[in-house]
Amino acid sequence: MHDHHGLAPSYETGLGIYYFLVALMNLGFAAYLYQQKNRTQTLIWTAVSGVFVVHAAAYCTHHGWLMPEIIKNFVNDVMNPVSYFVLAVGGLAAFFYWRKIFTEPVVAWSIMQVGLLFSGWAMTDDTFKAIITKPDNVPIVMLIFCVGFFTWVAMRQAVINDDRLARGEPPLEKLEEEKVLVWPDLVYTELICMVICTFALVVWAVVLKAPLEQPASSSRIPNPSKAPWYFLGLQEMLVYFDPWMAGVVLPTFIIIGLIAIPYIDYNQKGSGYFTFVQRKFAVTTFMYGFIVLWVVLIVLGTFLRGPNWNFFGPFEQWDPHKSVPLNNVNLSDYFWLMGLGQAMEGKGWLAREAPGIIAILAYLLLLPPLLAKTVMRSYFIKMGFIRFFILVTLIQFMALLPIKMVLRWTINLKYIVFIPEAFFNI
Repeated sequence: MHDHHGLAPSYETGLGIYYFLVALMNLGFAAYLYQQKNRTQTLIWTAVSGVFVVHAAAYCTHHGWLMPEIIKNFVNDVMNPVSYFVLAVGGLAAFFYWRKIFTEPVVAWSIMQVGLLFSGWAMTDDTFKAIITKPDNVPIVMLIFCVGFFTWVAMRQAVINDDRLARGEPPLEKLEEEKVLVWPDLVYTELICMVICTFALVVWAVVLKAPLEQPASSSRIPNPSKAPWYFLGLQEMLVYFDPWMAGVVLPTFIIIGLIAIPYIDYNQKGSGYFTFVQRKFAVTTFMYGFIVLWVVLIVLGTFLRGPNWNFFGPFEQWDPHKSVPLNNVNLSDYFWLMGLGQAMEGKGWLAREAPGIIAILAYLLLLPPLLAKTVMRSYFIKMGFIRFFILVTLIQFMALLPIKMVLRWTINLKYIVFIPEAFFNI
């Protein structure tokens, strides 16, 4: 049974409880600001709490607001792999550039409230609700909030420490040099955490049933067929690279890069405390690799990749018959057919793929010394030959993914080097 606007009464009541809990959060934040003697902010967040109370009452009485179709259609129209990736990169860059603003507790809290309000409205859409509440996908929702929260905490600490260091004061971590014993201080705390986590996992296992399906069969393949969530980033790479590259080479370089970080890092500052100013390059590179090239791809593969691995908007129905025409063109086609107007029949693979091979070799062999003499000269002088070229090589392989994504989106480039005779494609 459904009410007058299509939502089950029990589900709409659940949304009301959700908004009521958010209202309590804002009321608690207002109480905190009142203790800080910030009367203006206290009134603002009390009013915001009232807005969420109104939403809670409306949904509990089955008169809640549905997200307008015009907003859902707009989000679906503007959301595509290009805009999704550009927004992710631009959002991270904006967060770094205006970190002092975004890490202010009131600003961060405001952004979170807007997200919670929009999320509640979005949950009134059946498609969005079905995707978000799927038991397999609930951990990814938690992942988004956890990554956002801990990124904010780390950057907030970094901003505070950078301000203190600019004033000639020691970082906050240096003010707490008192050491404690492993037993009982640390072990006791870890034991309590273990008990709480075990309890939470038991409740989770009872409430969210494991989405067990039929036994695996070659005659019945799920569509879409997705890897576990922690491999969805690699599965997304398969859209742009062959399996040997996306499943072997790139993950290997990721592991090697993580192992090599302590040995190639020459910067002695920022050890043992949060900072951004003293470690801009390291923090920016790591956060880009982790958030944009890993978490963002996991979210993409979980919520936005549907049947046949097509891209779907957040409120778009997953239609297995959706057809997306894509004319994939290799670099050799661009060079010989479109550029020189020559047929490729009769050409050996070496002559045919010479433009791509030259481009790859130039990227891997000529770019590092060029960087060493220009924009990264200071790094080359401080790090030395070996450490610098290891660093640049790791960065080059990390940059291959966004480069290939941009080329695929802009000029439909599928392979830079295409040698099917040897099953070697880049």
